[in-house]
Amino acid sequence: MFRPGLDPSAGDESLFDALIAARARYGDKEILEDQDRKPLTYTGLIRAAFVLGRKIAAMTRPAERVGILLPSSMGVVVTFFGLHAFGRVPVMLNFTSGQRNLKAAIEAAGVRKILCARRFVEQARLEELIAQLDAVAEIVWLDDVRESIGLQDKLFGLMAGLMPKRFRVETQPDDPGVVLFTSGSFGAPKGVLLSQKNLVANARQVNAHITLDPNWVMFNPLPTFHCFGLTGGVILPILNGLKTFQYPSPLHGKQIVALLAEVKASILFATDTFLNQWARVASPDDFRTLQFVVAGAERVRDETHHLFNTKFGGVKLLEGYGATEAAPVVAVNHPDRNRPGTVGQLLPGMEARLEAVEGITEGKRLFLRGPNVMAGYMSPEDPTKIDPLAGGWHDTGDIVDIDEEGYIAILGRVKRFAKIGGEMVSLSAVEGLVQSVWPEQRHAVISIADSRKGEKLVLVTERSDADVGRIAEWAREHGAPELAVPKKIVRVRELPVLGTGKTDYVAIQSLVDLAEAA
Repeated sequence: MFRPGLDPSAGDESLFDALIAARARYGDKEILEDQDRKPLTYTGLIRAAFVLGRKIAAMTRPAERVGILLPSSMGVVVTFFGLHAFGRVPVMLNFTSGQRNLKAAIEAAGVRKILCARRFVEQARLEELIAQLDAVAEIVWLDDVRESIGLQDKLFGLMAGLMPKRFRVETQPDDPGVVLFTSGSFGAPKGVLLSQKNLVANARQVNAHITLDPNWVMFNPLPTFHCFGLTGGVILPILNGLKTFQYPSPLHGKQIVALLAEVKASILFATDTFLNQWARVASPDDFRTLQFVVAGAERVRDETHHLFNTKFGGVKLLEGYGATEAAPVVAVNHPDRNRPGTVGQLLPGMEARLEAVEGITEGKRLFLRGPNVMAGYMSPEDPTKIDPLAGGWHDTGDIVDIDEEGYIAILGRVKRFAKIGGEMVSLSAVEGLVQSVWPEQRHAVISIADSRKGEKLVLVTERSDADVGRIAEWAREHGAPELAVPKKIVRVRELPVLGTGKTDYVAIQSLVDLAEAA
């Protein structure tokens, strides 16, 4: 399957040149703001990127990979583009992943310096983490760098802002754009090197799929170490003329919903976990300025759809689908063609291929190819090498169904199937079954070894009175197979999640292991 409709030249410019082109196209308008409420125009962003980037360039080598450990803010955006202005490669570090994963990421990417800010470290209480990271890479405090900026630096920025193509280091679309790491929902994160073309193309693809009004405001509360937050919340709006408001943490539900109308937010990107939390604390009027909300990174629950349909006057909740390896947006519903239960249609310029999986009767394994798809994973042995994708096809590991109109339904992951008594059972489908029984709580299902049937299902749930009998009763009433009923329940106060809001199945596996050993 191929989705036409994208200009073949989309993405054929470097990221910084795309920023310069956006200023020329949309005018020198306000484009970036955060909690400090000191917005930057395109020229202000370009100047700031040149001034900060020049300072960082003085302490790094051309094409060096430089770690960024910052929250969503104007500072992280300026730093990101500042590295690009001088041909350095940003490596976005997940400060919620723990020191072990962070150290592994730093080593895997070949990072020697990490850009950070004292204010952030103090507010997030990351002093111990920074002390650990300081043993494997040099911590560069941006606070000190900014204090060293003098008149000569400002004059440089002034001139560079007027003639940016004369001052920036020329790079090519196929040159590295960013190093990110997969979420690690099911195991150790993998290093993904996305080219500048991947990032620019994805921004163009989304705008070709849903025409974005340059007068709109994008509200981004997602971390930029996650591709959804970086591309969707930063690159997409800036390259398409939308102002983007950066908020440092998706955990501040009450503050976020209060800010939406104040900053006249038009589009909100988030995960189901966070949207559900915010919807519960929001008043019906808080979302009044929104044109639509885009949910990705995890399945949207029926309860979340119901909240938006009833509490907020029918604010459109569009479910989408992406992967870090695809920069990340692959498919998304359209405001005028919204089909709940699906993640919409492929973005223009993308190809999809389906392959049958032995034992799985519903759906097939999805492979993707397109201008936004990475060249390959970073080699674990050598950070400078890429393990290329065969024929350019990325194996998503997802089991999907695509209907005649191209709408994609995600049925589960290959890793998220259990073989019970010779039958393949979708763990995602079982989670959906349990969600139907208790829609107000969050649930996760994993499988463990079983001496009689090969594997058995374990439910980890926030529902304090959850019992197998109620699930079995619902399954009988609705024609669900007995194999889909979990045999064991582990009750927790709060389901573990990653910094992105996605369910943390690694932590959940550990909880189950502890429960089994007890």
